[in-house]
Amino acid sequence: MQEKMKETQEALKKIEVEGISGGNAVRIIMNGDGELKKISLNDTLLKESKEIVEDLIVAAHNDAKSKLKKKTSEEISKVTGGVTLPPGFKLPF
Repeated sequence: MQEKMKETQEALKKIEVEGISGGNAVRIIMNGDGELKKISLNDTLLKESKEIVEDLIVAAHNDAKSKLKKKTSEEISKVTGGVTLPPGFKLPF
């Protein structure tokens, strides 16, 4: 099981998730290590106030982080047979 867990961790590092906010106005790509790889802003968003743009970037980041956490939990659950990991035990980051 340890070997399978290690393989799963390595595979998770290679995935990418997309976070979206503002009806696709902001799109963020995050890798399995939780690193931001790309931020895309709709041109119409550039006419908005700085605060709105900042809020939408944060919302898209949080969306991506939530999707990554869900994907990680699903993949780890496959390895552990549904047994949950102890609190504070975070994978892959």
